[in-house]
Amino acid sequence: MKKSSVPVRTDLRADDVVVGVMEATRERRQFLKRSLGAAGAVAAVAAVAAVPVRAADPIGKDFPAWSTTPGTPMRSYGQPSKFEEKVLRTVTPSYGPISPGTGTSRTPLQTLNGTITPNGLHFERHHNGVPEIDPAQHKLLIHGMVKKPLVFTVANLLRYPMVSRTCFVECAGNSSANTLPKPAQANCAAIHGLLSGSEWTGVSLSLLLDEAGVEPGAKWFLAEGADSAAMSRSVLLEKAYDDAIIALYQNGERIRPEQGYPLRLLVPGYQGNMNVKWLRRLELAAAPMHTKDETSKYSLLLRDGTARQFDFQLGVKSLITQPSGTLNVPSKGLHEISGLAWSGAGRIVKVEVSSDGGANWREAVLQGPVLSKALTRFRLPWEWSGAPAMLQSRATDEKGHVQPTRAAWSAIYSPANRYHNNMIQTWAVAADGSVSNVYL
Repeated sequence: MKKSSVPVRTDLRADDVVVGVMEATRERRQFLKRSLGAAGAVAAVAAVAAVPVRAADPIGKDFPAWSTTPGTPMRSYGQPSKFEEKVLRTVTPSYGPISPGTGTSRTPLQTLNGTITPNGLHFERHHNGVPEIDPAQHKLLIHGMVKKPLVFTVANLLRYPMVSRTCFVECAGNSSANTLPKPAQANCAAIHGLLSGSEWTGVSLSLLLDEAGVEPGAKWFLAEGADSAAMSRSVLLEKAYDDAIIALYQNGERIRPEQGYPLRLLVPGYQGNMNVKWLRRLELAAAPMHTKDETSKYSLLLRDGTARQFDFQLGVKSLITQPSGTLNVPSKGLHEISGLAWSGAGRIVKVEVSSDGGANWREAVLQGPVLSKALTRFRLPWEWSGAPAMLQSRATDEKGHVQPTRAAWSAIYSPANRYHNNMIQTWAVAADGSVSNVYL
């Protein structure tokens, strides 16, 4: 095992810790000065000061009930606070009573923070409901252009060495509402909520393919799910030897049924539905299979009247989540603009934020760790004067790709195209603090 090159301090004293905290505070003030100007920084720090303690309050007086009575017993599985019961997904059935299991549930991006989505709030997209699969009976078949077709039980796979991938999963149709002629007046989840970030753990797909023995000439594999829709997609074989895994765990626990229990394919940075859930079959072939799920959908319609098929990688993208549509900026003064950035091509290296519709930009701070093909949180202090504002964010990834404007994106794609929308989002803040979705 390789030793860390970072020295471990064993001589730290309490005074050293205090000094470290003071240095962090100075760094925060310097950040505010760079962002707001020297005069604004002083006011900004004062604006977020805590309420002073009432020195006359005796101990034991005015304590709330939760500080004076025993709490509830422990539970075998933790649950959110009842005060957070409104933090829910937006559920949108596609076909109503005809197929009640078909549709989406969207992550409430505007109420979350950090970069990891809780398992119960990860977005869902189902083509015919969620199957209830007995892991003792489920099997994964690898066949086609292999020397030795193999069948794996879930118990088999759980014995293999495992790896983890922290990455985003985004539906190819995410943000499609913003490709329509008029901007939807809805919250961030309703427009952009087919996006989530997790740590996935499982077996490297390349390990299983090597065991089966890939035949010369194999360039693709078909991934098929065990749901009644038999969801299936063709994937380039090179992806299997890059970073694809057979995922068995999500954020430390076994994958939930809505996310593909007992196992799913994970192909970081690719269209969401290529991460086939309830995976039962991988067939290696010389060419793509042209299944119903990749011919009737998921092709990109271009401005010149042609279509681009098998364009899997999702583009560089960012989104301000706070403040965002239907929320309110409560008052003048200091606020934090916060959001998410991601790219199917790799790491995010820069996010810029504008409060005047793109006329001027300031670079935001990226919250570490910044991982490849993962959600990256960005933050920027913003002094709101109370005047109308147009908030935008623009991301750049390590390959040099820059998030396009609405005009640039529309120059490439047909007005009928609903996939791969990574254009810059604009949130308009009115003088009364209300936030709406607008096109610029």
